[in-house]
Amino acid sequence: MVETGVIHGRFQIFHLKHMEYLLAAKMRCKKLFIGITHSDIVAYAATSDLDMHGTTKRDNPLTYFERFEMIQGALADFGVTREEYEIIPFPISQPDLIPQYVPKGATHYVSICSEWDEEQLRILGDLGLKTEVLWRKSPEEKGITGTDIRKFIAEEKEWKQYVPKTVSEYITKNEIETRIRSLNYLYE
Repeated sequence: MVETGVIHGRFQIFHLKHMEYLLAAKMRCKKLFIGITHSDIVAYAATSDLDMHGTTKRDNPLTYFERFEMIQGALADFGVTREEYEIIPFPISQPDLIPQYVPKGATHYVSICSEWDEEQLRILGDLGLKTEVLWRKSPEEKGITGTDIRKFIAEEKEWKQYVPKTVSEYITKNEIETRIRSLNYLYE
């Protein structure tokens, strides 16, 4: 077990597959730093053509703070104590800034399910950061995504079974469902 680990993601909406990724990383380190990418899609918009979800409000309806609170609630729900993690911004679209946000010597845990994930692994490696691939899955094996959940919400379909209970409560309490529907999702 290493001292510190790092994961990162948009977490637009934090769901059970995100929790699987987080817990797999947490089992390998004493303290986990959870990086939220695209904390501000204006200041830190996507810079890679492979980062297809990092530029629009439709793909990023939740604020950094809302994602922070959702993750924090879900971790408490799953028995991860506050001392075991930190939640931080993770500027993947401006890679030169990443070392300013993460602890030196940390292991960066990644899951590979797309070309964009491969590019992120390369970015971390180019920065000289230690990485460990938790798993490689095809897009078909990936499972539920935040895009799927936002689509279900927009279409008023069942979605709560894909997220931790505290996340569904948070989304309902803060009227995030209404916000997502108002963004006029048009899915093919």
